[in-house]
Amino acid sequence: MKRIADWVNKATLATLLFVLVGNAPAAANEFALLRAERIGPLRIDQPAAEAERLITCPVQRGLVELWGADGEYHQTWTAPDCGLTLDLSATEPDGPQTVRAITLTAPSAWTTARGIGLGRTEGEVMTAYGRDRNAEESQAGQLFVAGSVYGGLLFSFEGGRVTQLFLGAAAE
Repeated sequence: MKRIADWVNKATLATLLFVLVGNAPAAANEFALLRAERIGPLRIDQPAAEAERLITCPVQRGLVELWGADGEYHQTWTAPDCGLTLDLSATEPDGPQTVRAITLTAPSAWTTARGIGLGRTEGEVMTAYGRDRNAEESQAGQLFVAGSVYGGLLFSFEGGRVTQLFLGAAAE
């Protein structure tokens, strides 16, 4: 009788651990794609000075503005000749900035870490990012969300081809 009770206790404990711990990696990895992904040589949380060295076109810097949504000081950098827009932020107005979002448009030739760039088809995006696709947030023929709009990679389409890539948080 004691062996059955021990087995039941171990089985119950194993089930409980699976439920508690087995599901934890999914929650912990919610932003794994965001952190691992790159667009060209740029990535999220990259120091601004490092990013600046990697941009080969002239960069126009916007004003530093405090955002009430996150309490950080944001600045937009645009490099139209590269088809690039960056959102950078810092905790202090003159503090060290990091990349928070990357937007890629024409005429950029940069690609994601999985080789998807402007002009690629929706099918090619699905092949490269299908396992990361967020079906609820994606809209066939218009928007493919890999990860989440709260932190992921978004592909916009026109005529079945990628016209814009966005890496970051598109919603709060």
